[in-house]
Amino acid sequence: MNTFGIGGSTIEAELNAITPTAHLVEPIQKEEFQQRINKACQLMKDQNKQAMYLHAGTNLFYFTGMKWSSSERMVGAILFQNGDLHFIAPKFEKGTILDFMLIKGDVNCWEEHKSPYKLFTKILIQNNVTEGIILMDEATPFFIVDGINKSNTSFTLESATPITAGCRMIKSDAEIAIMQHAMNITLEVQKAAARILRVGISAKEVEDFIHEAHIRYGATAGSYFCIVLFGVDSSFPHGVKTPKNLELNEIVLVDTGCVLHNYISDITRTYIFGEADDLQKSIWNIEKETQQAAFDAAQLGNVCADIDAAARKMLESHQLGPKYALPGLPHRTGHGIGLNIHEWPYIVKNDNTVLVERMTFSNEPMICVPNKFGIRHEDHIYMTKNGPKWFTEPMHTIEDPFGISK
Repeated sequence: MNTFGIGGSTIEAELNAITPTAHLVEPIQKEEFQQRINKACQLMKDQNKQAMYLHAGTNLFYFTGMKWSSSERMVGAILFQNGDLHFIAPKFEKGTILDFMLIKGDVNCWEEHKSPYKLFTKILIQNNVTEGIILMDEATPFFIVDGINKSNTSFTLESATPITAGCRMIKSDAEIAIMQHAMNITLEVQKAAARILRVGISAKEVEDFIHEAHIRYGATAGSYFCIVLFGVDSSFPHGVKTPKNLELNEIVLVDTGCVLHNYISDITRTYIFGEADDLQKSIWNIEKETQQAAFDAAQLGNVCADIDAAARKMLESHQLGPKYALPGLPHRTGHGIGLNIHEWPYIVKNDNTVLVERMTFSNEPMICVPNKFGIRHEDHIYMTKNGPKWFTEPMHTIEDPFGISK
């Protein structure tokens, strides 16, 4: 095979060669959680909003440092404009809430047969909020919003996205450092995964290897997600029900990531196992041009939609598309990333969010060729005072995706 860094090794050899590195970067410190609360309170003051509900999940964690999964019970916190924090939880969970608490606040509890929604209203009133708009975490389940609406008509519930996204879209140095470290780990896992390939290997074998490799690097939960596709399967952006085994001269698409200190990595590599034909080479190279066009459009002051437009313009110059038509790009060009793998901003036509320093997002203008193959180059960008910067350098060629021959 005229390829570089693809095949020739074994699962055992690659796993044994890994040295843990996840411990080399620190998690978010308590002081930063408090800074986030302070920023949210300032935004609430600027927007004349009195209180915001944070539901169990990534928003609760982002602002308070409390890790709690969403369930059928209401667990969360109300943040008031003055910085006061009031947690809401079932009475039997109070001890655990206190144990998990990082940023201090009052813990308000409800017994199982009583209404948490009336308690929610009671807390607001006790803090001199008797009417007006209450911001609700956009990830709050409907049953909670419905319950609050039915228990009190004095408040108007609105999405807290202007506050939550307003804070979370702009990453700190510590967040970017963690994300960079996670991306570095996943890139090394991608390289190792390419080296274990052989004719007949199953997608499941590669997925299992990638999971274990992430663990050995120190990402204790392993792969946050993993998509491994060979040949025609790669034309389906997020996979197929029954993935095929690898054959010679097929496209290989591997999309994976891990979680490090609650932040997520996400990298796709697509290359050839064997010899690429003219169509495979052509589409791969067009994808590289398209990814670069998107990067070039990611300039401070532009909007997210400009990036998506630049990618589609490049594709259309090669007679692909137009818009979402195939062969071409069937989805948005990218998505924000952080505590969630998909978060604000979104690199799509209707997102007019202005690009500013410290935003982070993917650049992945996949080209799908129906019934043949798909090519996705996915790397992430963070915005600096001088414009866009890659977390990981893009692929080099279809035969040498990791630049080994340089």
